[in-house]
Amino acid sequence: MWGALATTPASARALKVKVDSLKNGGTLANKYAFCAPAAQGHTTAGQNINPSISWSKGPRGTKCYAIILFDPKSPAEHRDMMNKEGVTMTADVKRHDFCHWVLVDIPPNVRSIKEGADSNARVVHGKPATPSAAGVKGLNEYTKVMAANDAMKGQYYGYDGPCPPWNDDLVHDYHFTVYALSVKSLDLPKDFDAAAALDAMKGKILAQGETVGNYTQNPAKGAKVEK
Repeated sequence: MWGALATTPASARALKVKVDSLKNGGTLANKYAFCAPAAQGHTTAGQNINPSISWSKGPRGTKCYAIILFDPKSPAEHRDMMNKEGVTMTADVKRHDFCHWVLVDIPPNVRSIKEGADSNARVVHGKPATPSAAGVKGLNEYTKVMAANDAMKGQYYGYDGPCPPWNDDLVHDYHFTVYALSVKSLDLPKDFDAAAALDAMKGKILAQGETVGNYTQNPAKGAKVEK
């Protein structure tokens, strides 16, 4: 869905992206999740800590970086079946992209974000767009999915981690993507989201790279319940 918004030119260089101690294709630790598997009730509130992320230097002309973290396997339909006892979300359920983190206008001298620097807790009603020396936070997808939930609704800026349905047959993939851009700022309004950021990146991408981690809350698919 988002690929059409910010098509990376053929001339773009490749960035090397490292997330914590995660090997590409490895499993994210529970502490990075918005929801974590539990022995009772299937799921519980996660620690929701952002992992450390670092990347290689962009090519000449790089004036800022941007980070977008998304899950392409979030259910796009039958969401009433999510986390429902006696029901399984099968692989043939239609999926779409779900943004978990958007951070833009990262200065060119910054090439890492420390663990917990953007999120160190799961915050009811979302975290504000607090000023940061490491970039400008955008709204993630929890802003939309929590809108009808009075206990949780709010504006969710910056990082909020994985929360795949515990009854999902699919193990979800989380793409930590970093862009090197040719402008100092994307000049986005305060309430921008990933789609707006990617649209603003058109024609400005000098380099791009990603690391992918996976996560599940389904014990049948390898979910690990913390003791």
